[in-house]
Amino acid sequence: MRILIVEDELHLAEALSQILKKQNYSVDMVHDGRNGLDYALSGIYDLLLLDIMMPEMDGISVLKEIRREGLSTPVILLTAKGEIDDKITGLDYGADDYVAKPFSSGELMARIRAVLRRKSEVMPEEGLKFGDMELNTSTLKLSVNGKEMKLNLKENELLELLMVRKQSITSKEQIIEKLWGFDSDVEHNNVEVYISFLRKKLNFLNSAVRISTVRGVGYVLEVNT
Repeated sequence: MRILIVEDELHLAEALSQILKKQNYSVDMVHDGRNGLDYALSGIYDLLLLDIMMPEMDGISVLKEIRREGLSTPVILLTAKGEIDDKITGLDYGADDYVAKPFSSGELMARIRAVLRRKSEVMPEEGLKFGDMELNTSTLKLSVNGKEMKLNLKENELLELLMVRKQSITSKEQIIEKLWGFDSDVEHNNVEVYISFLRKKLNFLNSAVRISTVRGVGYVLEVNT
């Protein structure tokens, strides 16, 4: 699980990062709303911890833009104790929960687990679907019209990312960050190798779905008509 912290109080952001890392989450931090929006729109995060009062762009505006772009990533707002109106506004605009400062690490972790659990519960039991293909992310099985193949873990993660982003273009940088992490020394040709593996498997299954290359930008799923 990868979590983005958008918090302008540097000491708090660092403390949150250490708490989450001890619980085996991957964590990135930014300290203003504008950068927070840019990071969030990459689509690589499983959860956002979003402060309301921030420079450049406030948290409510970031949340509104995220939802306007169709991003369903769960969001927990970090609010000051008296910001009742902001809490209500945030929930109305699609926040999943809020935590009032000051909060205990135990409360925060409980709310994170609850939000992520709700996210997993609303995922369709039959798995992800796009065109004529269906991906079961639990069994790593890709099926097309009754035929199926087992994927390896990285193939599964890559195809899941492309399917979740649907017909949005996904760059090699986004793929590396999601599958290997920001600090990874993995190179672009690693991504190309796994894209090639997936293309061969889709071809073997006679799927109408193809992984198209947008030169200089990234990859996108399309359906042959």
